[in-house]
Amino acid sequence: MRDFKLIYDIAIVGGGIHGCGIARDAAGRGLSVYLCEQGDFAAATSSSSTKLVHGGLRYLENLDFRLVRDALSEREILMRIAPHLVHPLRFVLPHHSGLRPAWMLRFGLWLYDHVAGGSSLPPASAVDLTRDPAGAPLKPQYRRGFAYFDCSVDDARLVIVNAVDAAERGASMNPRTECVGAQSDGGTWRVQVRRANGHADEVRARILVNATGPWVNRFLQAIAGIEPNLRVRLDKGSHIVVPRLFPHDSAYLFQNADRRVVFAIPYHQDFTLIGTTEEDYRGDPAAAAISESEIGYLLDSANAYFRLQLSADKIVWSYSGVRTLIEQPGAESRKLSREYALDLNQSAGAPILTVYGGKLTTYRRVAEAAVARLSPLVRMQPPWTASAVLPGGDLAPGGIGASIGAFAREYPFLDRANLRRMIFAYGTRIRRIAASSTGMERSFGCGISEAELRYLAEQEWARTAEDVLWRRSKLGLRCGEVDEAGIAEWLTQNEERGARSEERDF
Repeated sequence: MRDFKLIYDIAIVGGGIHGCGIARDAAGRGLSVYLCEQGDFAAATSSSSTKLVHGGLRYLENLDFRLVRDALSEREILMRIAPHLVHPLRFVLPHHSGLRPAWMLRFGLWLYDHVAGGSSLPPASAVDLTRDPAGAPLKPQYRRGFAYFDCSVDDARLVIVNAVDAAERGASMNPRTECVGAQSDGGTWRVQVRRANGHADEVRARILVNATGPWVNRFLQAIAGIEPNLRVRLDKGSHIVVPRLFPHDSAYLFQNADRRVVFAIPYHQDFTLIGTTEEDYRGDPAAAAISESEIGYLLDSANAYFRLQLSADKIVWSYSGVRTLIEQPGAESRKLSREYALDLNQSAGAPILTVYGGKLTTYRRVAEAAVARLSPLVRMQPPWTASAVLPGGDLAPGGIGASIGAFAREYPFLDRANLRRMIFAYGTRIRRIAASSTGMERSFGCGISEAELRYLAEQEWARTAEDVLWRRSKLGLRCGEVDEAGIAEWLTQNEERGARSEERDF
């Protein structure tokens, strides 16, 4: 349906974490916001991370103290505003006698604990791996190590809840809507968009925000007709998922001889996530896929530490994403900063703000800085996102554990495993799903009900089985082809019902 708003304050191109974060921030400051995304929300880089909210321990070696400090500060904020999505996680770092010396690891962890000026998480400590449960899965030569805390996160759901909040605050959020042209016209932008069904439209806005991630400079040149002020390097990161390798709930940080690190993280109860790689990338970011060399690298890293040896046939899923790094000629990708940059360009006659780089962990800070950068151009209210919980994050005192018990009593018809999954995904908004359930609805075999599908379609823009199984959830790890086909059929029929209803209303 056509949006008849005459001129928006901001039009944002890109529905990843930065685009949706900026939309939420701006809408909450009273600005009129239009956002378009060529695919599904979080369909590219923002659903391809290592699923961590962290300061980036290894960035201390690159002397990126400000980045680490800011990220650790944001870690505290995200634990408060998204407690259903962001969870403390203990990491064990085995000492490898041939790599960084123990004193260096000890000092680095001490610095990590103190650089942000305080944390609600436990401090780092030495670990006797002959006694700690985390030592049992490791090879016997790893007898000592260190433990520290960071957080895990469902990256795609973090994007979705930002998009939901933006929409509820008045932003027009439009997935599957490609920006195909943008021209400055009398101090405003005329933005041409095309929906997946072929319908074309034009949106006008005072300010254009380029939050297209790895497409950032391509968008400037091909769509907006502007030469970029910054050069970027595309860096591919790949991950593999294997059946669970250890029974405890700690994660691992493994050192490698090339000075890179690899994580091994408990993942969705029955799996272990291993990553990430760093590989220069050229080509379409949407086509990024794991290479044989990356698979070998991750397997070799895990096999150097774990007693249980892995082979490629144990991989149940892999994924790759492309990061945007600000170019420094001659530097290795691992040494390029993960800092962000904001470039405000008014040479075209109307302002365009381009977001370069950045980390998932610091997205809220990037969004706040981006909107503040626009404050001389449009009137707005003060910053607000540091203290406002994201949708579903208003848990009762006692946090996620207490909420699981409370909701189990409230909804006894949900089995414990599925209840836990839904609370970790939706938080208190599980009530919106349960309230719409008749108890007689179809179940799709991998734990998802018709009521949940209806919620995802109506409240979270889900249109395909992939949207549901790999971004709104990770049930794709468990669902079979029959379940997936049933979900796809239901979503298609639901969309057809919606189209018929719109025709009647029209």
